[in-house]
Amino acid sequence: MDVYLNKFMVYFEIHRRYSDGFSSRRISKEPVINLRKVSMYLSMSKQGFEQMMANRSDRNKVVAPYEAFVKSRLEKFGDTPSAQMHDWLKQAFPICWFIIVF
Repeated sequence: MDVYLNKFMVYFEIHRRYSDGFSSRRISKEPVINLRKVSMYLSMSKQGFEQMMANRSDRNKVVAPYEAFVKSRLEKFGDTPSAQMHDWLKQAFPICWFIIVF
């Protein structure tokens, strides 16, 4: 399932249960919802939630430039430990090695 669709469903389910008379604590008893998320979603309007979701999709991904390299290495050597991958990244990208954190 799409991540954004899942978040929309959680948001609307929280609001539906709250309007049905459930407390925040009782809503948070669901396995995938914690109390902080319930409180955050209840304090947001529908427009605020949609704006938050739009802003999240526009974020830059720090490791995006290295994705093809990591994927190709993992296809060749599937059981590579993270320390070995880190060393390969430092060799292939000597200037930017410091931003890669495993």
